Amino acid sequence: MFRNASRVAMAVLGSAALAATAALPASADGHHRHTPQRWRSAVVLGTIQYDSPGRDDRSNRSLNAEWVTVRNTGRTPVNIKGWSLSDKSGHTYRFGNLRLAGHSQIRVHTGYGHDNRWDVYQDRRNYVWDNNRDTATLRNDHRRVVDQERWGHGHRH
Repeated sequence: MFRNASRVAMAVLGSAALAATAALPASADGHHRHTPQRWRSAVVLGTIQYDSPGRDDRSNRSLNAEWVTVRNTGRTPVNIKGWSLSDKSGHTYRFGNLRLAGHSQIRVHTGYGHDNRWDVYQDRRNYVWDNNRDTATLRNDHRRVVDQERWGHGHRH
């Protein structure tokens, strides 16, 4: 009798596991293995000005005309201390103690400047974002990819 009860229990558990697997959405069942696992967050990349308008003369004005917007689309504030923004070449900007209010945004400029509520500066002397083809990646303080934007050669702008 115990043997039959075990077989019935195993059959029920197996059927339940099979039904649960069939109910999974396509993104959870391995169909998208080549895309990075993204952590869901209200903080996302916004507009990116990767091609500084005018001549690329490496002046601070030109460098600061190259920027990436980071937006908090949620209602509650998020402290993005330790988060990072990087390009495909590995240039990385790490956010300091920055509280991004709900429904707000901040621009991350390439050149030098004084950080404030709306703008932060990477303090670089060279351009970061490739005009022809690049990827901006936003990671949280646990190094999980939060958002990513690609452009150039077949990617949307």
